[in-house]
Amino acid sequence: MMKILPRKIDLHSLLEKNSFFLFGPRATGKTCWIRHSLPQARLFDLLDSDVYDRFLRRPRQLSEEIGERDTLVVIDEIQKLPRLLDEVHRLIEERGIRFLLTGSSARQLKRQGANMLSGRAWQAGFFPLVSPEIPNFDLLRFLNFGGLPRVYLSTNPLEELKAYAHLYIHEEVKNEALTRKIENFVRFLDVMAAANGQEVNYQSLAGDSGVPPRTIENYVEILKDTLIGFELLPFTGTSKRKAVSRSKFFFFDPGVANFLAKRLPISEGNPAFGTSFEHWIILEIRTCLSLARIDLPLCYWRTTLRDEVDLIVGNDLAIEIKCTRQVQDKHLKGLRRLREEGKVREYCLISRDPVARTIDGIRIWPYEDFLARLWAGTIWNIG
Repeated sequence: MMKILPRKIDLHSLLEKNSFFLFGPRATGKTCWIRHSLPQARLFDLLDSDVYDRFLRRPRQLSEEIGERDTLVVIDEIQKLPRLLDEVHRLIEERGIRFLLTGSSARQLKRQGANMLSGRAWQAGFFPLVSPEIPNFDLLRFLNFGGLPRVYLSTNPLEELKAYAHLYIHEEVKNEALTRKIENFVRFLDVMAAANGQEVNYQSLAGDSGVPPRTIENYVEILKDTLIGFELLPFTGTSKRKAVSRSKFFFFDPGVANFLAKRLPISEGNPAFGTSFEHWIILEIRTCLSLARIDLPLCYWRTTLRDEVDLIVGNDLAIEIKCTRQVQDKHLKGLRRLREEGKVREYCLISRDPVARTIDGIRIWPYEDFLARLWAGTIWNIG
């Protein structure tokens, strides 16, 4: 039995407020955490063929199987049977039942015109492990293999990553018929992983993977809809320096990206180490904001003259991320150029430098200190 690590998401607090859709990629530990933290809930798993077949034939049977004392009901992998949402809607209205509806793909719900419950169920995200959820956090292990629970805790993480890639391709892509030419999609995945954290250039990706640019656009949408990746939008509100308008694309987990790009193992001094470090910090911030239900856009800034800032959170904080152990004046160039635009309130640099200090009004944070402040909820008080 796999060890259960405590997760930062508080399902009790969420469900006290409303019913919820809980969306997250496969193998992030949704079902395991639900069973652990909501033992009193009635759970229906649509990956169980018997459960699926019963409700496929007769959705109304859901209300017959829910007892009078069942006030909290979990339906796992709801995208497998979107028709069931009409019955969920009725039960929320007539019996006041709270539902937790989990899924690893919003695409099926959107594509089939599913009843999204007209605001009667809010949405929350579930993510791979983050640093405060991992006892004795090992940075090098995480930058190599990522935060999927089964992978991080495994004695053979490479085999687990291989199994995960196979699971995603076959269960999410092939079985759901998201694309007809699976071999083209597999080539695209490898190319996309190699370009993780870079600007999305459809022409370049099409040339490298051997499929038309329009198909590449569809493939990118599949990755986003199945929650395997997300776009970091460009920050274009600057006037003194022209900003690029392409998005960057990041996979949801550095281990998955590293495995698909065939760059494991990575070690300190390897260029991939810095790339993975930046990726990880962005994921920690993105996950923390989502779990805290703070709705701020995440962007990056890059000009046509190659000035760049790795992450901008709303208009509150501009962040440069360096894996260096010694921050130097040259590392602050992008932040200084952005500050001249007067669009963002605070500026900081996160690195492996062990000394916290302020240079020219820019806060230099050791990554451990920054993350401690982030997860304590005090990061917006930096000054």
